[in-house]
Amino acid sequence: MGVTKAEIPPEKTVVLAHLSAPRLARRGGQDDPFAWDSREYLRKLCIGKDVVFRTEYTIPNFSREFCSVFIGSTNVGNEVVTRGWAKVKEAKGEVTPEHTELLRLEEQARQQGVGLWDRSPGSVDAAIRNLPPSAVGDPSNLDAMGLLAANKGKSMEAIVEQVRDGSSLRVYLLPEFQFVQVFVAGIQAPSMGRRTTQEPTIATEIPSDEPNGETNGESRGPLTSAQRVTSSPAFNEVSPDAFGREAKHFTEIRVLNRDVRIVLEGVDKFSNLIGSVYYPDGESAKDLAMELIENGYAKYVEWSASMMEDEARRKLKAAELQAKKSKLRLWTNYVPPATNSKAISDNFTGKVVEVVSGDCIIVADDSLPFGSPAAERRVNLSSIRCPKLGNPRRDEKPAPYAREARELLRTRLIGRQVQVSMEYSRKVPLADGSAALAGPADSRVMGFGSVFLLSQGKESDTSATQQPGVNVAELIISRGFGTVIRHRDFEERSNYYENLLAAESRATTGKKGIHSAKDPPSMHVTDLLTTSAKKAKDFLPFLQRNRRMTAVVEYVLSGHRFKLFVPKETCSIAFSLSGVRCPGRDEPYSNDAISLMRRKIMQRDVEIEVETVDRTGTFLGSLWESKTNVGITLLEAGLARLQTGFGADRIPDAHLLSQAELSAKKQKLKIWENYVEGEEVTNGATNDKKQKEEFKVVVTEVIGGGKFYVQAVADQKVALIQQQLASLNLKEAPVIGAFNPKKGDLVLAQFSADNSWNRAMVVTGPRGAVQTAKDKFEVFYIDYGNQETVTYNQLRPLDPSVSSAPGLAQLCQLAYLKVPSLEEDYGHEAAMHLSEHTLSEPKEFKAVIEERDTSGGKVKGQGTGNILLVTLVNEESDTSVNAIMLKGGVARLEKRRRWEPKDRQQMLDELEKYQAEARTKRLGMWEYGDIESDDEENPLPGAKKAGAGKR
Repeated sequence: MGVTKAEIPPEKTVVLAHLSAPRLARRGGQDDPFAWDSREYLRKLCIGKDVVFRTEYTIPNFSREFCSVFIGSTNVGNEVVTRGWAKVKEAKGEVTPEHTELLRLEEQARQQGVGLWDRSPGSVDAAIRNLPPSAVGDPSNLDAMGLLAANKGKSMEAIVEQVRDGSSLRVYLLPEFQFVQVFVAGIQAPSMGRRTTQEPTIATEIPSDEPNGETNGESRGPLTSAQRVTSSPAFNEVSPDAFGREAKHFTEIRVLNRDVRIVLEGVDKFSNLIGSVYYPDGESAKDLAMELIENGYAKYVEWSASMMEDEARRKLKAAELQAKKSKLRLWTNYVPPATNSKAISDNFTGKVVEVVSGDCIIVADDSLPFGSPAAERRVNLSSIRCPKLGNPRRDEKPAPYAREARELLRTRLIGRQVQVSMEYSRKVPLADGSAALAGPADSRVMGFGSVFLLSQGKESDTSATQQPGVNVAELIISRGFGTVIRHRDFEERSNYYENLLAAESRATTGKKGIHSAKDPPSMHVTDLLTTSAKKAKDFLPFLQRNRRMTAVVEYVLSGHRFKLFVPKETCSIAFSLSGVRCPGRDEPYSNDAISLMRRKIMQRDVEIEVETVDRTGTFLGSLWESKTNVGITLLEAGLARLQTGFGADRIPDAHLLSQAELSAKKQKLKIWENYVEGEEVTNGATNDKKQKEEFKVVVTEVIGGGKFYVQAVADQKVALIQQQLASLNLKEAPVIGAFNPKKGDLVLAQFSADNSWNRAMVVTGPRGAVQTAKDKFEVFYIDYGNQETVTYNQLRPLDPSVSSAPGLAQLCQLAYLKVPSLEEDYGHEAAMHLSEHTLSEPKEFKAVIEERDTSGGKVKGQGTGNILLVTLVNEESDTSVNAIMLKGGVARLEKRRRWEPKDRQQMLDELEKYQAEARTKRLGMWEYGDIESDDEENPLPGAKKAGAGKR
């Protein structure tokens, strides 16, 4: 809220009745004896005090009033005369008791020889100041650069004589009495306006004992009528800027005629002094610039802030940002610029699995089950940027210090427990271009947060006070391995931004890392994964000569195959475990094996023994982490098989590997869950059937064509999101213009069936901005899969805390079936049949995933996106919905392909009998006999196209 003019109290100039004090020097002159001492006594007695005054008399045609002034019960005039700092004027007319008392006090002071009445030798000469030219109207003689050079960074005593505007002062610098103008460093208050003349004139400002004025050239007395008539056409008044008077008053009541401390920061091109001003406030001192900024009376300006210390600049900038957020005074109508980032709040703890780069890590969330793909969360460190690592496949070399930044985090973080505080997300374009212009299809959302290493160890190069542990971003910056991002106003940033800037300042001062003038360290790494197999074979002797050698796991390619960096030979190699084989990609438990290895050895220091190299350039051998053979770890967990055909006699720890596999078989772990001793041959086919991924679901929406949406019963986020939505208080409709949802935006929408509020994606909306509350939007409910049209007043902005979780509705399709769409014959019957058996009463189903169709891309609305092809099983009746659709004659089996996997053949054979039953009974689409073959499906090579119209 802005300050009104009513907050500025009226001012009045009063003169102490019956008294005359010595005059301070005017242009080119000198002080009357004791003038400065007299002025100082009155200043120190009265400034900042509450006073009461009583008008004793006035003089015709003179605007000032002659008064008695009281501070509490103390008569100021009596005190001044008692101390001998003023003379009493002769009475004109009737002598009042007050005047008589002043005469008595004057006589007493004269007899005591105090103040003006001091007649000791040399006292009069000593009471006249020796003033420099600037103090008597000659500012051109001031050597501003010399003054700055002699006092840069020093605290100088000063008395403020005049406040020109909120950030511009005229002061006496003590003890030399240089009279200078000082602009407050780092800020600029609104202008107080000015008076311009038609013909330029040169006026020289001089200090005076007149009261503080609002214009630079105030006349010493009122103008005559003739002067007013002749001068008025020559002046052009420019009124003060908004809040100019208020800012000036704010500064006056704090520093005018007060003792202040000034630290000179610099000089501008016009020889004006730039400095920080500190005024007393009780026992402490306050920074005038900071007070003006915090109260919205001034703006931060870079040109003078650049002369200040980094810490002071950061504080001013942060204070201005807070004033803008609060819309204080100058910022009442401030509209923040558009930004592509938004605040989020999500705290979790976990172990660091991978260091992607100096400013990006992957953390396994403790709250999610081990091995779950969702457990590994990518965290970009807030508000910092590290050198890029490049891409060897695109022949991009790492930037200077990129490897060092990643290596620092790898050695400190891998496998360690951290606390993560997510702070903001940002939409980033996938290709070059502005993120603001990028659409949903060509951009991705990245999460940024602060990461704290939960450790009792001392970290001397960080200042982790008031933090849960060592701030990882601060650690990187303090080593000079990155820079702090200079965010725009209102752009989300790290909650520890000030600490990051301070760490960067230390690194710059210490010339560390990228701030060093030295040549950066260089390392040439031979990447044998991108070269020919022949070159890899050439390295074999070097990797075999030391038997065991140290390496770093750079990446887990599969459960038993890794990318390793060998420091001794400065090369990266593909390495596979001898005789140990994990399930291949897309096979059951493949992801479990990869997850286990990422947790156990990803980016760890390991030892390897290389035995040979295969024809693809992959090196084979054994690998140990913390003296544990990794092959044993995989075999014990039931995530690998032992292949002795390689030659068991050449494999170290061969007997231990065999024991580990035997232990997993006995416990029937993972790939051995159906193992029967002596029947290993049957393990493959039955396993594949049993080990398909399955989960409990509730069907939430049927959309026809055999497609429907489900929610996973075990998903804990369902209840959490429903609870969060239920707690929201959503009564007031959004203000038109303030909230303009666009296609692809996530919003809250009110479902028409039960008036509940749910998360939804805008599918279509009106062109341009919203005009009325009745404007219509088509929305897709991302947690349930249904879609409807709602009005603008049924929409609300979505809170970031609720929007971060992905949609809970998963699009599924009945596997192995061709179900007619709603536009085709029997399409409506099929949809009704599917709805009756899934939606008629809330029930849980077991969904067995047969295939995944990822060709749909990201979800854009109902019926699009990634599809799970499932067998939907009602466990109560032990029947599948797929079979029920075939049995009802509202679906048919897909055509068999020439080469079918064995498990698919078995499923089609099993379902064939239900289709045969419907065909025999002439149900549904079989009503008129056999139906034509699938014209739309691609025929097998060499097959003849079926004749049109044949049944």
